[in-house]
Amino acid sequence: MRRGRRFIKSSPVLRGDYDDRRLPKYDFNHILSAMLPYPFDLLPPSASSPRSVKKGQALFRRNDPTTAMYHLTAGQVHLLRHTRQGDEVIIHRARADESFAEAALFSSAYHCDAVAASDSELLRIDKTAVLERMKQDPDFAMAIAARFAGQIQNYRRRLEIIAIRDAKARVFAAVADGMLTGSIKPAAVQIGLTHEAMYRALSSLVRAGRLIKTGRGSYRLKGSALADQEPHL
Repeated sequence: MRRGRRFIKSSPVLRGDYDDRRLPKYDFNHILSAMLPYPFDLLPPSASSPRSVKKGQALFRRNDPTTAMYHLTAGQVHLLRHTRQGDEVIIHRARADESFAEAALFSSAYHCDAVAASDSELLRIDKTAVLERMKQDPDFAMAIAARFAGQIQNYRRRLEIIAIRDAKARVFAAVADGMLTGSIKPAAVQIGLTHEAMYRALSSLVRAGRLIKTGRGSYRLKGSALADQEPHL
């Protein structure tokens, strides 16, 4: 122990003569770029920058000039509109590892508010940088188009699932679509159910032999259910 104390007291950090040039230099902009989804990770590091917002803080408001889209790395952000009567309507709940405000790339003003539903960490993706890369790189432009098309398909399928009245049938469809990825509460919100209703439906489907529980918050279709994704409940 004494030998350890002598070593600590004599360390260059505590002596005040520590030279940080001994450490390797890291380009943190490249690290940020690596956190972006494809194809935005192909953009130069200068195209993205980190943002932190507290719960209730707005990233932008409706009719603000568009300057960027965003990728959420932690937390949750709600995209909101307000009725003429002043009621707040949530049109989308952005979750971790999800991008949003893509429409900003092709619009002069944001069409809604973006407000943090919890303390959140984001990457801001510069609008001008994306548009310039699209003009110069046809493959990048095609990848962007494919990504947006996939998002539209996912949104449409989510609306189809939410329209299913029976809770068990709705949950079954969500599991079949791969929407349950390990956390029950976010999945329940995504398909318009309370987490209590989600748990009850999952338990009922497991007892009925329609689903198999493979782990905490993890389920898969059982047997013939793989071929028939609409359960007979």
